Amino acid sequence: MSDSYDVIVIGGGPAGYPAAIRAGQNGLTVACIDEWQNRDGSYAFGGTCLNAGCIPSKALLESSELLHRAREEFPTHGIRIGAATMDVTQMQKRKAGIVKASTQGILALFKSAKVTGLAGHGKLLPGRKVEYTAADGTVTVLEAKSVVLASGSTPMPLKSVPFDGTTVLDSWGALDLAAVPKRLGVIGAGVIGLELGSVWRRLGSEVVVLEALDAFLPMADGAVAKEALKHFKKQGLDIRLGAKVTGATVAAGGVSLSYADAAGAHTLEVDQVVVAIGRRPNSAGLLAEGTGVALDERGFIRVDDECRTGAKGVYAVGDCVRGPMLAHKGKEEGVMVADLIAGRYGEVNYRTIPSVIYTAPEIAWVGQTEEQVKASGRPYKTGVFPFLASGRARAMEATAGFTKVVAGADDDEILGVHVIGPMAGELIAEAVLAMEYSASTEDLQRTIHAHPTLSEALHEAALAADKRAIDFPNR
Repeated sequence: MSDSYDVIVIGGGPAGYPAAIRAGQNGLTVACIDEWQNRDGSYAFGGTCLNAGCIPSKALLESSELLHRAREEFPTHGIRIGAATMDVTQMQKRKAGIVKASTQGILALFKSAKVTGLAGHGKLLPGRKVEYTAADGTVTVLEAKSVVLASGSTPMPLKSVPFDGTTVLDSWGALDLAAVPKRLGVIGAGVIGLELGSVWRRLGSEVVVLEALDAFLPMADGAVAKEALKHFKKQGLDIRLGAKVTGATVAAGGVSLSYADAAGAHTLEVDQVVVAIGRRPNSAGLLAEGTGVALDERGFIRVDDECRTGAKGVYAVGDCVRGPMLAHKGKEEGVMVADLIAGRYGEVNYRTIPSVIYTAPEIAWVGQTEEQVKASGRPYKTGVFPFLASGRARAMEATAGFTKVVAGADDDEILGVHVIGPMAGELIAEAVLAMEYSASTEDLQRTIHAHPTLSEALHEAALAADKRAIDFPNR
């Protein structure tokens, strides 16, 4: 370990480790400090995303979806396999293996880019110095020409229902359940709550989701949110809107949740509860006095459009700064900053950051919703194409949902694309690319899509915006 580097990155999650790797690729000397500890006390790079978020949750979603398909869909295909069951221990073992391979892969990438990975805590000191507290407690002061803060975020607690790690769980705890709870409560109907609720519902748990807001998925397009709620309820998720949790009583038999809605006060009895009301920036213990780095009223590090803080040579990226808390947003910020530090061109287009909810059906979108465009006063048009009319979707037994394109009525520019249905997270990439180049619906209309594919649904939605769809009546 050297005492001086060109770049020190504090945080080894999906924003920090790409920043470190790109800086190394740019020929700079780099150290990346990360303090993530697993349940067994071992250190691992990858942050929440790889260790207790994006990657493990998708592993469980895939396993539970396969079980659901085996039980509900396989007979339609003529596949007879008897009573399908889930070995939860094996499911969790598979998930752990995927996580381990992913986190160890970062070490290999560090080696390739000549990045020094340091396990422990990093704290920014004035003058671009970093106090590094190693896993064994040894404290060393390191110096750098540039510092990148990528400290990530942590689950937001609910004062009335404090975490206990056993009965009242955060998202990490909900991923590590050793058995399927008979009754599971989920507080929060956002991305995390819906994904985790879906996993355990498919595995047989009675899941009740309590959402304080009266609107469901208010960040999504209204038509998509309405369609999603219909399918989730059909799957057995008991979603209660306008339900504000006021307290919890934990006993040997489980948890008694108190909540209130428009109809009055209620009590809900569950075996375990997952609190998924959002995440907050992990900025505690990150900054010493006098660094010149400022926090806003919510604890986010203040940065400009190029992720520069108020301190010379100090940047901040990922969940600890403004913008959506998405791994791919953090990654692109980390890469941008590493290129800027090296004197190269770097940019993040915040208008074309896609969002995905990995439920079934999947939900994905990029750009503005119809409601947002309407509120802006700009004349617009929409095109919608249902997967029910897609030959590939019918062959897959995956006809739920639709694609929707929102475009300017004056210049035909694509302003937003919204997908609910099979492989929505993959389909949205075409829309992101189109919007990155300011494409029009005509551009998509004239782009040849292979047949039969799910991507044709986006093609047809673009055609529908001008009432020229081929495979569905133009209403």
